[in-house]
Amino acid sequence: MLKPGSTIGIIGGGQLGRMLAMAAAQLGYRCHIYAPEADSVAAEVSADFTCAAYEDAASLARFGESVDVVTYEFENLPVAHLAPLVGLVPVHPFFTILEIAQDRLKEKSFMADLGVATAPWRAVDDQAGLEAAVAEIGAPAILKTRFFGYDGKGQARILAPGDVATAFDAIGAQPAILEGFVPFDAEFSVLLCRSAAGESVFWDAATNVHRDGILAISTVPPEGIVAAQAGEARAIARRVADALDHVGVLTLEFFAGADGPVFNEMAPRVHNSGHWTIEGAATSQFENHIRAVCGLPLGDPARIGARVTMDNLIGAEADDWAAILAEPGAHLHLYGKDEARPGRKMGHVTRLVTVA
Repeated sequence: MLKPGSTIGIIGGGQLGRMLAMAAAQLGYRCHIYAPEADSVAAEVSADFTCAAYEDAASLARFGESVDVVTYEFENLPVAHLAPLVGLVPVHPFFTILEIAQDRLKEKSFMADLGVATAPWRAVDDQAGLEAAVAEIGAPAILKTRFFGYDGKGQARILAPGDVATAFDAIGAQPAILEGFVPFDAEFSVLLCRSAAGESVFWDAATNVHRDGILAISTVPPEGIVAAQAGEARAIARRVADALDHVGVLTLEFFAGADGPVFNEMAPRVHNSGHWTIEGAATSQFENHIRAVCGLPLGDPARIGARVTMDNLIGAEADDWAAILAEPGAHLHLYGKDEARPGRKMGHVTRLVTVA
């Protein structure tokens, strides 16, 4: 158990690292950010900052020696270069989990081994392989790069067999997987936090609406088909977390439909669809992640209020900050980013309904 005053190393300098550092500070911890970008919004609220490449072994070693535990804010990291940290300092969640979560082929294979339902899929290494996969799975389907895909990036839809060449070029002719379309009524996510001792707590399953591949709105508590399938999805998430011996927050995204909860993606970290927990739960995802990686007792994840919604502020939507601040019951979070580019997450706003 790490005492308050210890230093938590966070790899990655974006808004998730920022909110982790803010939660850690509330519990009395210092945070040291390691990221290659000089304009780190996480570093702005942290005690220390190392701006260096992930491949910079000397800087990474100094970082590891300066902290008491290491965690990370996103999964697209070069695990091979970060491996030397393991001998210097505890790392939670462990890097082997990253190797599964950052590779869609390994992720789907892992879920198949656990007996978890997924969309039909095939590995694709070249255009000929894609043509064979489309012939087997059919169209429509979606082609996804194996690595470095998020917020709709690295994806191309195949509506008919004739789209194969265009789709493969659209993703940069990289190794990929082809997924068949899954009929669904809603998308939702399950967030849990697991301690090193194996204790797990769950927040309400969030019903999610995406626009242009980016999460737009998350709502709790679940209703309708999501409410009916949330229990089974929780059981799957617990099975996955235990199989990985995960420590910290783990997020699984699902499709809710006639075939039951169908697994879509996994993130071994705090997640956009859990931002509502900052004001909407007794203990936020960020605080519980800090508690888990420091070996502290996990906090109560119970929802506060009858209903909570979280809206992402994408690009110029963040310019409405003054109107949001004037809105009763709205809780504004701006991430401190300097340029509101289209598709860029600039902040979010949470709204609580306290009376049913």
